Amino acid sequence: MNPLIQSKNTTILPVLIALTLGCFGLSPQARAVDPPPDGGYPNQNTVEDDDPLLNRAATPGQWEFTGNLNVARDRHTATLLPNGQVLVAGGSNSSGFLASAELYDPATGTWTVTGSLHTARYGHTATLLPDGRVLVAAGVGTGFIKLASAELYDPATGAWTVTGDLNDARAGHTATLLPDGTVLVAWGGGSRLLGTSELYDPATGTWSVVANDRGRSSHTATLLRDGQVLSAGGKIPEIWGVATARLYDPATRLWTRTGRLNKDRENHTATLLPDGKVLVAGGSTWRPYDVIAISEIYDPATGVWTYTRRANIRRDFHTATFLAKGTVLVAGGADGHGDPLASAEVYHPATENWTLTGSLNQGRFEHTATLLPNGQVLVVGGVNSSAVLASAEIYDPGTE
Repeated sequence: MNPLIQSKNTTILPVLIALTLGCFGLSPQARAVDPPPDGGYPNQNTVEDDDPLLNRAATPGQWEFTGNLNVARDRHTATLLPNGQVLVAGGSNSSGFLASAELYDPATGTWTVTGSLHTARYGHTATLLPDGRVLVAAGVGTGFIKLASAELYDPATGAWTVTGDLNDARAGHTATLLPDGTVLVAWGGGSRLLGTSELYDPATGTWSVVANDRGRSSHTATLLRDGQVLSAGGKIPEIWGVATARLYDPATRLWTRTGRLNKDRENHTATLLPDGKVLVAGGSTWRPYDVIAISEIYDPATGVWTYTRRANIRRDFHTATFLAKGTVLVAGGADGHGDPLASAEVYHPATENWTLTGSLNQGRFEHTATLLPNGQVLVVGGVNSSAVLASAEIYDPGTE
């Protein structure tokens, strides 16, 4: 059994959890689900079953198993390549940290082994570069050491090459491809939470430090239409979930404050919507370990967050995928007790409604979700109540 599994049904919780997962927002304690304060929030009622804003009519979208991974894994990355295949790299399982990588072919529904990373890692980031290569950066390596190393995957050769090291080792960070082709890595944890951000230049293979701010991890980073990057929420020292948000301007290479979230959170998702606004959904907040269903919308024109209708299910460590129809699919995650969820739901920006859709065949969290060229969604790996998963599933929104 993977030592990273957290569940009320799991009785063995090695010291590994306490040593390595602080920067990611996992806790060896069960996370209680507390209701909002008396009176609730705007558009957020306190009793879930009686919430008139919830739409529990299930939609007919379904999940089907596809080919299994060659190696079970969680906390890996999944990247859609220009040829339509999906590269899955790194992660961890009961055998330890993983350097292996695999390619998924949607045409056959099968996985093939490709070149291995030079350094085994989990909790890293993977970014598709304009030239088709994939940049993997930082993470946690053997001995539970935060990594500064970075590598490049070339789909033409199936091989990884080492590129320049980051200036600061980190995990629980974000990585965002900017319009000029550079990659912004923000914050995360090393021996402490880091306030530094770094820019990777693919032309030189080097990193440069930019724009300090208060250190955090387990935040989100979203590229806005104007080229700025919105960072929302996260964890700061001794506080599991914050409401602060920042904007990074590539022109000045500075972070500036923007409006605060209405609800503090970490381990949430953030999705760019067709109108340029950003949907933040779920996560956990400081109560402690309160998993929430509360959702909010950020308007870049005003810098203000407003509540939208909350999701049907409270969850964190889930995925959110923008679908071709302009809706957002949220899948899996963990509940307030650290148990995996199989439920999935769809957010409709035009009506601000959440509707339940077909459930995953296996509950899971710390998985990945990738939108395929045909409009389907590939979910890979993750953790259930007792093991790290090798299974993968396909969601077809065609009848949504």
